[in-house]
Amino acid sequence: MNTVVLSVILVLVVIYIVPFFVYGVFSKVAGLKPPEGVSPAQFLLSVFISKVGTAIAFVLLFYFGRGYFSEKWLLYAFIWWVMFVIDEMGQAMGPNYSWSEAVAGIISETVYFPTSAYLINLMIGT
Repeated sequence: MNTVVLSVILVLVVIYIVPFFVYGVFSKVAGLKPPEGVSPAQFLLSVFISKVGTAIAFVLLFYFGRGYFSEKWLLYAFIWWVMFVIDEMGQAMGPNYSWSEAVAGIISETVYFPTSAYLINLMIGT
């Protein structure tokens, strides 16, 4: 299997699984509840589809910029982290998204972006 495709799959696993643990803790500690009006299966599928897009973009941008980012994979992860943290804060300021959800998202991103960048650097870095 192509290392780029394998990298996408690996990143997808990381960015899909890490939030389950974080949001699980937040469910117990902060009373975070699943979204209303949607079945759990539909919610998980929508999250999965979103994460597929993120994983593809994350890997392909690194792949095409690997000459620069191979030695700066933590910077690469930081750039993605900043983008997603700002997104979480923006969502929390709007309706239907709480600050607890935003904090859980930020914690998840703090774990999965550096982990994913490290892994893809091992797999497809120069």
